Amino acid sequence: MEVQNAAEREHVVSERLLTIPNVLSVLRLLGVPFFLWAILSGRDGLALLLLMASGVTDYLDGKIARHFHMESRLGAFLDPIADRLYILTTLVGLLWRDLIPVWLVAALLAREAVMGLMLLYLRSRGQLGLPVHFVGKAATFNLLYAFPLLLLANRDDWLGDLARPLGWAFAWWGLVLYWLAAVLYAVHARLVITRGSRTVDA
Repeated sequence: MEVQNAAEREHVVSERLLTIPNVLSVLRLLGVPFFLWAILSGRDGLALLLLMASGVTDYLDGKIARHFHMESRLGAFLDPIADRLYILTTLVGLLWRDLIPVWLVAALLAREAVMGLMLLYLRSRGQLGLPVHFVGKAATFNLLYAFPLLLLANRDDWLGDLARPLGWAFAWWGLVLYWLAAVLYAVHARLVITRGSRTVDA
């Protein structure tokens, strides 16, 4: 019983607003318009710095939240929003500059549409959301690694030649994991709905 209570304390999600992970998530969100401006205006150096800073803070806010028990509802809300905004703005910027093909953008946006519809359906059944799955986070990390490399691939030198295959490797892994995460979320959502229906029937 004591072990169970200790585990429950470790996974408490608080209502606190002012925490280090939440501050990092807010800073990531504030960086989105600057990143979009940088990538659309061809300021690749600044865009790369902002994108790398986003990846580092994304890693740190989750690590700090788990290690110091600072997990909060606000953080759980802000973190996926920041991830999606960076992915969306990067897709828009790279597509605008013809650095990635339309099919990649379509595949990633289609996955977002599927997830959006799934969450809307869950909300209609009284379920506010789903916990973040490690496969989804792995997909996000792969994509956030892929985008700066694909941006570097635009260079006509050895650095561009090196970045191109690495960028596409991360992009493919990110795309596959992104859709795999959607399947896992769908399975989890069905289990949640099934359990809810059994509870109501009982």
